[in-house]
Amino acid sequence: MFNEKILKLAEECEKELAPIYADIDKIAFKNTEKVMSIFRENRLSDRHFNSTCGYGYNDDGRDLCDKMFAEAFGAEAGFARSQIISGTHALAIALYGLLRPDDTMLSVSGKPYDTLDNVIGLGGSDKNGEGSLMEYRVNYRQIDLVNGNTLNMAEIEKTLSDDKTIKVVFVQRSKGYGDRRTLTVAEINALFDLVRKFDGVYMVVDNCYGEFCEDEEPKGDLLVGSLIKNAGGGIAETGGYIVGTKRAVELASYRLTVPGIGLEAGASMGATKPMIKGLFFAPHITAQAIKTAHFAAAMFEKLGFECNPASKERRSDIIQVIRLHNAENVLKFCAGIQKGSPVDSFVTPEGWEMPGYNDSVVMAAGAFTQGSSIELSADAPLREPYLVYMQGGLTYESGKLGILTAVSEMLGE
Repeated sequence: MFNEKILKLAEECEKELAPIYADIDKIAFKNTEKVMSIFRENRLSDRHFNSTCGYGYNDDGRDLCDKMFAEAFGAEAGFARSQIISGTHALAIALYGLLRPDDTMLSVSGKPYDTLDNVIGLGGSDKNGEGSLMEYRVNYRQIDLVNGNTLNMAEIEKTLSDDKTIKVVFVQRSKGYGDRRTLTVAEINALFDLVRKFDGVYMVVDNCYGEFCEDEEPKGDLLVGSLIKNAGGGIAETGGYIVGTKRAVELASYRLTVPGIGLEAGASMGATKPMIKGLFFAPHITAQAIKTAHFAAAMFEKLGFECNPASKERRSDIIQVIRLHNAENVLKFCAGIQKGSPVDSFVTPEGWEMPGYNDSVVMAAGAFTQGSSIELSADAPLREPYLVYMQGGLTYESGKLGILTAVSEMLGE
């Protein structure tokens, strides 16, 4: 299927990456051990997979699922629900739950991911502002990363001291559609310790793409993510999670449902089992995706392309950025990823005006679950500097095949 040149290049990459793969396996083992302990201590049973309907009162499986997700992230409380349609939806629930008119949201990792533009009120759509935080008189401020890489702790502390309207400090762990370094758990924990000095200020962490990449999760009043990314383990077919401090989770739960009910209702409709099973698989599947990202970086570095992170660099998320220089390369790469996917391999992806984005976006995603980022996928806004964002890989073997197909497509071989 692949010529000798490409196969030899792949063999070289894997030999160089062997020590890194061993470290990834150690992290996966530690995280799996943690999840298994949570399952045992909570006496998970077959009865917890029973479906409920209607109001869903006294749904033991749903409540235990909430509890185990919270514990897996080292949080006081939390919930994981199939009614959450995406990571952006989960983030919106968190932000609307905590912020009130005349409060200020302070983003300390620069501008958030594109899909939050219309939630905040920064977007360029025709309906920009309708239903946004800004329409509810919530102010927005932003502090950029120092040299695009590290949190500006001195500026953050000064801003928090000077502006008493700040209610939420928002930090995005992953790079989104940027070219910056992903923030580590240690960096986010240091930020949380700083925010803790200011009474009445909550810290919200966009944890998407970062779950189980390190051997612990970051601290925050709310950690937020999607179940069709790392935390769902490739099993959950929809949903999201919000975990954190008891009070912050309670406020978020009032936006998930309504005040006075919060987490006490909401029928599981058979969704509890795939979410819990996804949590079981999540450490291992995340490790497969990280190995795939390392392999992709190694291959494309040898072909002369700049990669972020570099192939030997430690990872705090599953995203691999490759600078491809022009739109033609981006389209060929995405075509190769699609061709190397298990579903819709015969489809050629093209750029389109995707809802929530301000530029034409090309997406390769031959996934079993639509939009699943833990399955091998690649997407890119068709704009300079023509960066492609690759992530996922349910198995390293299938991820490797996808990368080799993308290389073949780009080289015309």
